[in-house]
Amino acid sequence: MTDPVKALFQPFTLGNLELPTRVVMAPMTRSFSPGGVPNSKVIEYYRRRAAAGVGLIVTEGTTVGHKAANGYPNVPRFYGEDALAGWKKVVEAVHAEGGKIVPQLWHVGNVRKLGTEPDASVPGYGPSEKIKEGTVVVHGMTQDDINEVIAAFAQAAKDAKAIGMDGVEIHGAHGYLVDQFFWEGTNKRTDEYGGDLAQRSRFAIELIQAVRAAVGPDFPIIFRFSQWKQQDYSARLTQTSEELGAFLKPLSDAGVDIFHCSTRRFWEPEFEGSDLNLAGWTRQLTGKPTITVGSVGLDGEFLQFMVNTDKVAQPASLENLLERLNKQEFDLVAVGRALLVDPDWAVKVRDGREQDILPFSRDALMSLV
Repeated sequence: MTDPVKALFQPFTLGNLELPTRVVMAPMTRSFSPGGVPNSKVIEYYRRRAAAGVGLIVTEGTTVGHKAANGYPNVPRFYGEDALAGWKKVVEAVHAEGGKIVPQLWHVGNVRKLGTEPDASVPGYGPSEKIKEGTVVVHGMTQDDINEVIAAFAQAAKDAKAIGMDGVEIHGAHGYLVDQFFWEGTNKRTDEYGGDLAQRSRFAIELIQAVRAAVGPDFPIIFRFSQWKQQDYSARLTQTSEELGAFLKPLSDAGVDIFHCSTRRFWEPEFEGSDLNLAGWTRQLTGKPTITVGSVGLDGEFLQFMVNTDKVAQPASLENLLERLNKQEFDLVAVGRALLVDPDWAVKVRDGREQDILPFSRDALMSLV
């Protein structure tokens, strides 16, 4: 193992969370849990990554116990005895290999379409109502709705702790519910949850506070956020580092321990005048550990594979990533598609076997390996 690579395989400790390496498996929706229950294939999928050098697994998005949380078929739930029993087996398998694991807690919000399981009659829920051709396609959330969703996240976090998970990640990125409150394009509210970005952050702040109250002071809370959105890849919540700091501080104060900073390309500077990426700025501004992510280990970013179905991403140099990690720009590195297609990615990097790393294509999405 070369000296630069060693940084990726150093342990990381934050309170009670002790990770054997700095490699994180990024959350990736897989839709292989019929009825919302993770099965033996899902257990093996995560176990293999833990066995091959991944220090922390962030699961695919798991829906909290609210009637409108789900937006896609066969995604796993994080509520109900059957689903929680399945996740407990995943936890046990990952722990047996020396890894750590947290669920990503998710509510899709207004992305949900009428006809989606489990109740086809329930529309999307969001900060603001949307009516199309006389039909309510997005239900504008009332205060009671907000309270119910926050309670569902808190209960999911409490259940995660009870079944032995090592923390939780709150999905606050990519145009889903929490992020919909942040973004002025989807939050047109005129009450205390709408207005400027500070007011639009209130929902997330209350949600984080409720999760913290449910799990106590020592259970790690990770918060994933993004500047970009599914609807607009050029969107920016904040235009300057000062604005980013003002946005992050209340979230940090509410109880976030680690920020998962989602970008499409980890090497791109977030603001002019500095080479720091989003994770680097977040670490500097909050003093909290950060996870970087975005096309790690591949020569093409993910959007290319949604429009070019025959495109293949080849393994890419980690030199830039390792240089930044060794400079402590960020603390942890989340790997997505490279780990999805090759469960042994981390151990191959550790052992200098980059030539053996598998390329990625959309075919990898068709099965669990």
